[in-house]
Amino acid sequence: MATIFTRIAKGEIPSYKCAENEDFYAFLDIAPLALGHTLVIPKNVEDDYLFHLDENTYEGLMKFAREVAIALKKAVPCKRVGVAVLGMEVPHTHIHLVPLQTEGDLDFRKPKLSPAPEEMKKIADAILEAYENR
Repeated sequence: MATIFTRIAKGEIPSYKCAENEDFYAFLDIAPLALGHTLVIPKNVEDDYLFHLDENTYEGLMKFAREVAIALKKAVPCKRVGVAVLGMEVPHTHIHLVPLQTEGDLDFRKPKLSPAPEEMKKIADAILEAYENR
């Protein structure tokens, strides 16, 4: 059975798309640590551990995550874009890109935000536009 992230990448479950290419997909986390918190996934590999990925998928995922992070920083004012790979909550490799003002912004124990759908769409559209105009 496909993971929830595979179903999101296939469009079976709605998401706030931030970027996409043939092999990878980026979308907003629905329970973000900060506005603009984005998840980056491989579309065609459901392994749950980053270091199980074959070399080409790993390198492609990291390159794509870099491109998304650059677009994210353009679209969402922040000092840095933090990166985390935890992979314990969904059995599908994913990279968290989180806009940071301080290091504490990357603390996953913090209460998550609940932005309105309109705000999520506006942020996702801004990231997507920055990604497409890179």
